[in-house]
Amino acid sequence: MAIQHAVLALLARGPGYGYELKGAFEAAVGPQWGPLNIGHLYQILERLSRDGLVVAERQAQPVKPDRVVYEITADGRAELERWLTEPSPRSGGFRDDFFLKVTAAARSGSPESVRAVLSNQRGHLMRELRNLDGLRRRAGDPVVGLLLAAASRHVEADLAFVDDAESVLLAGGGEVLAALAAEARTARADGTGATRAAG
Repeated sequence: MAIQHAVLALLARGPGYGYELKGAFEAAVGPQWGPLNIGHLYQILERLSRDGLVVAERQAQPVKPDRVVYEITADGRAELERWLTEPSPRSGGFRDDFFLKVTAAARSGSPESVRAVLSNQRGHLMRELRNLDGLRRRAGDPVVGLLLAAASRHVEADLAFVDDAESVLLAGGGEVLAALAAEARTARADGTGATRAAG
């Protein structure tokens, strides 16, 4: 996740210190992101400072410990502009724990296993969708509302995949699963045989 660029965007509006930036980030992105770990934020600020994208100034306070205030540099503004103008590929690609579960359940040849995996995921996604819908209705900030709507669309796409997997894998009274399980057994036997021949 490009949190460092989000921090640069916050600093582009003016200098700020750690807890102030944490609060501004959480208010800007809304509740679906979750709280930003302050230790992680300070690591990001340290990296940005090391890379010359921000400068840090220690300011004395009369009662509390010194406060470190961060300000974006010209290089930081250039990096923020570069990031804003380039497209954003999926950060995780298409590697997904659920896809691996579907693969494992399908290759087992067991309709019960496939049904359990799909049913559990569908229930989880429906709860997530209801939660996002509630958060969106309460969101006062239009940008946060848009982010929550985007999150809902991702969940809806995942639900569509669950429906697709169910219709493909459980079609024909289990014929598809039986064929997949047979393929897996054949591939395993071929691999074992090749290993023995080579050894």
